[in-house]
Order: sequence, then C-alpha cells, then structure tokens
Amino acid sequence: MYGYVSVNRQALSDGEFARYRAYYCGLCRALQRRFGQLSRLTLSYDMTVLYLLLSALYEPEGEQGKARCALHLLRPHAYVCDECADYAADMSVVLAWHKAADDWQDERRLDRLAMRRALAPAYGRVKARWPEKCRAIDEAVAENARLEREGLSDIDAAANVTGRIMAAVYTWKDDFWAEDLSRMGRALGRFIYLMDAYDDLPGDLKAGRPNPLAGMSRRPDWEDEIRDILTLEMAEVGAQFERLPIVRDADLLRNIFYSGVWCRYVAIQKARSDPKAPSAGKDTTK
Repeated sequence: MYGYVSVNRQALSDGEFARYRAYYCGLCRALQRRFGQLSRLTLSYDMTVLYLLLSALYEPEGEQGKARCALHLLRPHAYVCDECADYAADMSVVLAWHKAADDWQDERRLDRLAMRRALAPAYGRVKARWPEKCRAIDEAVAENARLEREGLSDIDAAANVTGRIMAAVYTWKDDFWAEDLSRMGRALGRFIYLMDAYDDLPGDLKAGRPNPLAGMSRRPDWEDEIRDILTLEMAEVGAQFERLPIVRDADLLRNIFYSGVWCRYVAIQKARSDPKAPSAGKDTTK
C-alpha cells in the first residue's frame, strides 16, 4: 500500500521539491532519533505527506538546518523537524510493523519476519504512547485478514478497512480538526487500497490470488468504472483538505493531492499499453 501518495515532481519548482525533501529528511531524522538506525527502513513518501500536512495545519515550532547522515555522508541535506515528525515517525513504525507481519503471513518471506521482529520493540513503545489508535489499527488489520480468507468479494468492505486505518493515522489530536482529518484519511485510505488492487490485478489474476477487482474487471466498461471510483475518493480528499486553514505549503500539498496521487495510475496505464514503457512500480520522485 506504499508509494501511491507523493509529489508530481514535473509540476514542482526546484524550490518546492527541495522543501518536500526537507520534510522527508526531517522524518528520517525523527525515526532515527526515536527508534534507532533500523527504523529508517520504514521511511516512506506516504508518511512524509502526513508529516507535511499536519505541520502545515498546526504550525508547531521546530528546527530547520542541514546535516549529513549515514545515507548522505558527503553532502549535507536540508531538513525540517517538529513534533509532527515525531508523530509521523510513530505511525511509520506501526504501518511498517503490520506490513511486515502481513508479508510474512502471505509469502513466508524470512526478511519480512526478521523486519517484524526487529521492529517489535519500537512498535511496543508506539503502542504504549497511542494505545487507542493502535487498537483501532489492530482491529482493522484483523478485519482485513478475515476478508482475505473469505476471498475479498466485497470491494467496499475491503477498501473501508484501509480507510479506517488511514482515518486513525491522519487524526493526530482529538480537536476541532479531527473530523476533517479523519474523513480525509478515510477517503485517501480507500483510494490507496483500490489503487493497490488495480496495480496488482494482472499479477493476481495470473497467479490465482484473490483481488477485489477481479469480478469488476470482467465487465467491458470496468476501466471507466474504476477510474470514476478513484476520482470520487480523491474528490472527497480534496474537499476535506480545502476545509483546513492551511496557508504554508498549501500549493505543495495541492500538488500531492490533486496531481501526485495520479502519477502511479498514469504509469500503470502507460506500462499496460506499451510494454516498453518504464515499470509502473518504479518510483521516480527521488
């Protein structure tokens, strides 16, 4: 479910992209500070966007600067760090721990089992800090496992599970903006799930794995139908975003929610129509 929420690099100025990268590096620093070097493997563009959104909304005091790290020894990189980065780091660990557990259950990959075990202490600390949030995510993950056992025949039920997870993740505080952020996260989670299912569909059909879009894909107009569904989900994300009083980095966030989230879809379409096109799974935002 990672990699669907990022920037459209071609529509950003160099300065805007540098700003985005500063938040990416800030989240990486927060992970290392809170959980150690290994936790940096949980770094994702998706949680960078969460950090950027919450920081733009709440505008907490923070730290900006340039620094070298284990990955960038020769040239210092700009970073932005504030308490929203700490929260995004916590959620990065939670999602990565569950993803590793899911991959181990599905594929019996030893590297994912090792990751799950390595992240267990960090996950335990996050669970102690955010018990109700982690309980909600745990319940949603368990519900997803049940639906997978039953064959993922109900598209809405399956998408709603990821929606519940992202609603919990996006709701940082129980305050005036909690409902808007929850609705935004829920719609974005549904979009992410459906995009992931759309991305995986050819491989799942070939391998005989369950996919919630398998039935829909037999209809002649299904491509138009899934595009309309994805558009509706992102329209809800945009509507909730516009309710938030965000001024700082607003254009950068609009780039993500109105354009960046569609980059993977465009790449998938291109790869399916032209076998020589770059892989749809390749992330070109770095």
